[in-house]
Order: sequence, then C-alpha cells, then structure tokens
Amino acid sequence: MKVAIPENKQLILFDGVCNLCNSSVKFIIKHDKKNRFLFTALQSDIGTQIIKDYNIDTSKTDSILLYSPEKGITYKSTAALKIASHLNFPINILSAFLIIPAFIRNWVYDMIAKNRYKWFGKKESCMVPTPELKSKFLE
Repeated sequence: MKVAIPENKQLILFDGVCNLCNSSVKFIIKHDKKNRFLFTALQSDIGTQIIKDYNIDTSKTDSILLYSPEKGITYKSTAALKIASHLNFPINILSAFLIIPAFIRNWVYDMIAKNRYKWFGKKESCMVPTPELKSKFLE
C-alpha cells in the first residue's frame, strides 16, 4: 500500500525521540523554501506502515528515510544528501558528496547514528509540532 502524499512532495521519516533528528527536521523546515517536504516520525502509524510495506528491518537500519510514491525509499547518507539537494543555497552544495561511494558515506553516517543518543540525547516521546508547523507533518 502506497502512502498518499501530495504530488511534488516527499516524506521524511525520522526518529521522533532523537534530539539530533528533531533538530534536523527543524533545520530542514527552515531551509525548505519551496515547501517540498512533509514529515512523520518512524514511530507514527504512517511510519510504521511504510516500514512494513518496504520490509525494513529497523534493527539494522538506524536511518532517516526519504519516501516518495514514485521513487520508493531512500535511506542513510543518500537520503540526507538528496534532502540537502532540495534546500536553499549553500546547503544544496552538500549534494556534491553523492559522488563519494555510498559505503564510505554510510560508514560515517552509521557512526553518527550509532552514537546519536549518547552525543545529542533522547526525548521520552515524539515531538509534537506547533500549530504553525502542523501542516508539514503527517499523523
């Protein structure tokens, strides 16, 4: 089952209890001037459905996910860099790192993901968006 999202939008799935992930979402929202992204926590009903539909083993994939009905799922460093490519200059320049082989980029990504709770902390529950940002989040 494909999750319905508006045309020309992509859905970012993130760890809703991770401080680094929540800060990243806020950063993306601030720099997403073309309003291309929607968000949902991996722990949400929609996040759980996408994980199930794509048979993603969350014990092996400690990652941000980028979803679009046309392209499916992208994760880890590729997802992060593809997200950056749609943000404003100079952030979009980070997409140049896509030329680095994924196994190298993902090694760095995995090191950060593995230590994110230790380095940045963890919330007790998922972030609740403010009324102004609610339209950017799928429940």
